[in-house]
Amino acid sequence: MAIDASARYLESHEYAKPAGSDMLIGISDHAQAELGDVVFVELPSVGKELAKGSTFGTIESVKAASDLYMPISGKIVEVNEAVKGDPSLVNKDCYGQGWLIRVSPSNSAEFSSLLDAKAYGKAIGEE
Repeated sequence: MAIDASARYLESHEYAKPAGSDMLIGISDHAQAELGDVVFVELPSVGKELAKGSTFGTIESVKAASDLYMPISGKIVEVNEAVKGDPSLVNKDCYGQGWLIRVSPSNSAEFSSLLDAKAYGKAIGEE
């Protein structure tokens, strides 16, 4: 499993990754592997303000549907339209083209409260 060292993680497998002054939000490689083939992604509209821990969407695979949780509080500034059109991008490149939303953080200190790559690796049983 790949773990992006530049990202920070929730135990529910969402990541936040710096992109300029914004954060890209997506699901980890571990999460996409557990889900299997992603067939549908429901994402929020641009402009929506969400708090850390709140649900921002749903991801569905051939096996299951899961809620998506905000790793940090902020305003949605972009939704990845490519993933809405081709949900398999999440499986192919979860840290690259398969990101889900871009957020302008309202409390950047929340980023440091997330699991770093090493702690996330431990949480999912990889050393």
